[in-house]
Amino acid sequence: MFDVLIIHIQQKVKLEDNQIELLKSFFIHKKLRRKQYLLQEGEICKNLAFVSKGILKSYILDEKGNERISLFAFEGWWISDFNSFLNEEKAFLNIDAIEDSELLLISREKYEELTLQIPIMDRYFRILYQNSLVTKDYRLVISNNFTAEEKYLQLVQSNPEITQKLSHTLIASYLGLSPETISRIRKKILLQ
Repeated sequence: MFDVLIIHIQQKVKLEDNQIELLKSFFIHKKLRRKQYLLQEGEICKNLAFVSKGILKSYILDEKGNERISLFAFEGWWISDFNSFLNEEKAFLNIDAIEDSELLLISREKYEELTLQIPIMDRYFRILYQNSLVTKDYRLVISNNFTAEEKYLQLVQSNPEITQKLSHTLIASYLGLSPETISRIRKKILLQ
């Protein structure tokens, strides 16, 4: 259960064996069934979630009730409504499981305690936040400046597994496109 998390952390910072054992004590394990919510809009986000198995998505619902996906969290990714988590405000995101999933959850209090007791974890999270900001900036540029085909191709190039693991509908929602547009793009690519 902790193997994926430890590998992820060790790719960014070095933990000692005693720190690894201590780290485990800060998390609780949670299983989600497909389509089960981790968080719903309006709730307070009480945990950061590390995906040790499965796939989750975060999204808002537009005025017509359509999902507007902001993030897919695959195995080895973190997911949360970070504003709600940090500021204890109502969440504006929904987070649910695309497939049966297993998570490691850490509360805000445990998060603060973890970074004090294992100071290198503060560096680990800083690296994650920096990478997240870079990714969000890049996604904004792509969203505002790329054609539909360029958006799709960039997504596939940066995440090749995405087209095997996710439906056209989910990919379309993430890219802000219609499923029909995704189908046309895929057909065009196959004919080239």
